[in-house]
Amino acid sequence: MAIAKRVKAAREGIDREKTYSIDEAVKLVKARAKAKFDETIEIAMNLGVDPKHADQMVRGVCNLPNGSGRAVRVGVFARGAKADEAKAAGADVVGAEDLFEIVNGGKIDFDRCIATPDMMPLVGRLGKVLGPRGMMPNPKVGTVTMDVAGAVKAAKGGAVEFRVEKAGIVQAGVGKASFAEDKLVENIKAFADAVQKAKPAGAKGTYINRVAISSTMGPGVKVEPNSLFGTAQ
Repeated sequence: MAIAKRVKAAREGIDREKTYSIDEAVKLVKARAKAKFDETIEIAMNLGVDPKHADQMVRGVCNLPNGSGRAVRVGVFARGAKADEAKAAGADVVGAEDLFEIVNGGKIDFDRCIATPDMMPLVGRLGKVLGPRGMMPNPKVGTVTMDVAGAVKAAKGGAVEFRVEKAGIVQAGVGKASFAEDKLVENIKAFADAVQKAKPAGAKGTYINRVAISSTMGPGVKVEPNSLFGTAQ
């Protein structure tokens, strides 16, 4: 009963049929993030694409201007000088064949995986392990690169990967409830802009259909897409 009461209280003051400007939505979501931990602020964007078609796949990476507020553990597949660069940049786990054996055995001590191009024949064999977790390195999102130091720093600094799901939805954490409202708005607009720029050639009609934000434990609040960009999508 206590949970039902809390949910009911959190929903008070939110019109579930209304779409709010991003500033209003952030204010509403922040005010209802009452958990005992620092809740993550999440965005969900419903896109007018069918990801079953290759020319309608949406994926990319966004460097949140104010960081994600999340401690990201980074694993790097590299050898020699590049492995040293990764360690110096703050990577949590660095290795080659040794790391392959650990990951292949099912132990993954990182949230984001980066690899140098020469390591991809090895890392590619981990597709069944890393793929379902959305962690397979990919040059399109900057995780297959010779600039391992830059990639590690970006991941630690708030780089958020996104990839459209089967139902045409892109979701991501874009900050914490403890962030100031203007910082959250900046992050959300940056993320929406990255998704907009990743619009695939095969997308027809309205690209961004619906947007909502919420905190980990809080209710969703619908956002007016135009308030994210200032122009119709």
